[in-house]
Amino acid sequence: MRLLFLVFIFLVNALFIMPSAMAVSKNMQAVQIYTDNILLDLIKDNKHLSQVVLDECQLVQDIEARANKAKMPSYQFLWGDMLAYGVCVEKDIPLGLHYMHLAADQGLAEGLEQLGRYYHIGKFMQVDIERAIVYLKTAASLNNLAAQMRLAGLYQQDFGSPLDYPALYSQLHHSLTDDKATHKKISELLAVLASKMPDKVVAQAKRTSYTN
Repeated sequence: MRLLFLVFIFLVNALFIMPSAMAVSKNMQAVQIYTDNILLDLIKDNKHLSQVVLDECQLVQDIEARANKAKMPSYQFLWGDMLAYGVCVEKDIPLGLHYMHLAADQGLAEGLEQLGRYYHIGKFMQVDIERAIVYLKTAASLNNLAAQMRLAGLYQQDFGSPLDYPALYSQLHHSLTDDKATHKKISELLAVLASKMPDKVVAQAKRTSYTN
């Protein structure tokens, strides 16, 4: 009789403990590290930092390892942004910018565009238009539309060299977007660039590819 009573108590406890344990297990389920393609898509959509927060900062060590040891440019960019903005880690702007530069040095278009933008607007550093143009030109040649449009805005203000106008005109002329506002803005930028060049040069730019 005592044995039956003990078995009964065990079964009752199991009924309460098992759902609780399952819930804890579900909540503690490990978040999978992002593939390079997924991370690049997140970066392009500017959702990389919010995704790290949504994942409850579980991937901090994995991200740091891929930035430091594997030296993956996408993860160097992500880690740099996390440090610069203090997302899931202690804020460290100089170190964050260091990792952004590492990503840009490996040819990550988004890293190049971001540094060009920061030098243009003076985010974290002093405004430096010449350096901004260097980064934006490289990003533009890698089909980064944001860099192309920002660069066109700078050329519109007579920054940069007129010798570079045809390349940017060609890049914008061949760019693709399904956003109506962006499409309209590109048309306006093209019109301004065209007004700064002879018709023959504009025609040649339309026929030539200046992207990598």
